[in-house]
Amino acid sequence: MNLLTKTIYLIFIPLTLLNCKAYQIKSKPNEMEYTNFRSQQKFWNSPNGKIAYIDKGEGTPLLLLHGVPTSGWLYRKMIDPLVAKGYRVIAPDMLGFGNSDNPNGYEIYDKAAHAKRILGLMEHLKIDHWHHTMHDAGGLWTWELFKQAPNKVSKLTILNTVIYKEGFKPPVNMKQGNMGKFMMWSYRNLTQTTLKALFVNATNDCQMSKADVEGYATPLKEGKTKAMYKFFTTNTQSIPDYSSVLKQINIPVEVIWGIDDEILLWNQEKEFVIKDLKIDPKNIHIINKNHFIQEEASTDLVKIIGAFK
Repeated sequence: MNLLTKTIYLIFIPLTLLNCKAYQIKSKPNEMEYTNFRSQQKFWNSPNGKIAYIDKGEGTPLLLLHGVPTSGWLYRKMIDPLVAKGYRVIAPDMLGFGNSDNPNGYEIYDKAAHAKRILGLMEHLKIDHWHHTMHDAGGLWTWELFKQAPNKVSKLTILNTVIYKEGFKPPVNMKQGNMGKFMMWSYRNLTQTTLKALFVNATNDCQMSKADVEGYATPLKEGKTKAMYKFFTTNTQSIPDYSSVLKQINIPVEVIWGIDDEILLWNQEKEFVIKDLKIDPKNIHIINKNHFIQEEASTDLVKIIGAFK
């Protein structure tokens, strides 16, 4: 599929959904409103701008790292259950996402810069070692973190994330310029329809409520697309070879993967990943879900992460 075709698919086809709601049901029992989630967030003044984050609980620090185009909101259904299991849960919004600042710039959103800010946040929280969990583009930020500080993570949980180029099938390859900026405009101004297409394609049977979608839609409506633009114009063009980084990791690693994901493909890279990370087969959990497993299988994820030794 060429760039023009992908552009039509990602932008103009959603226009046909303008009369459709981005959610399937109006509400769910005991659901959280995004305004309530934001009210629980704290802020760290990084050198590049404010970083919003959740910090709840006591015990083993557990970092929950989102990807693109999400935020800490992705983990909202998991945070309190993980706290109940004895974790101190840290769920940040990376710079340019969620409730964090959205400064101008391009290289400020580079994957190495994201990794440096993660380390800065954990230093600010006086956390020296932690159990690290990541999803989607959070994998890139994680491998860069290991390059910068290889001994900070004590355990690693991998959730449908970017690892090797064999397992990454980008939904679009975007170059810097007007076309890329126009596509980012679409996320900002066609938020409801774009999100509807996203969740229809990246979940199997997950009914999204109005409140669910609002947590993803609000940052995009606020114009937080600069970090997305950086990701789509660099990391979808070329994924670095992180094999040397992975081979140096010598900590317990578990994988929880929604096998129906059409963007992040476990079967195409599993042999390399298992070998390089030295993963015990008992710690590989393949589930019949799609990309957003936090939406579809939050209870299962909490159970598996809580049992990881």
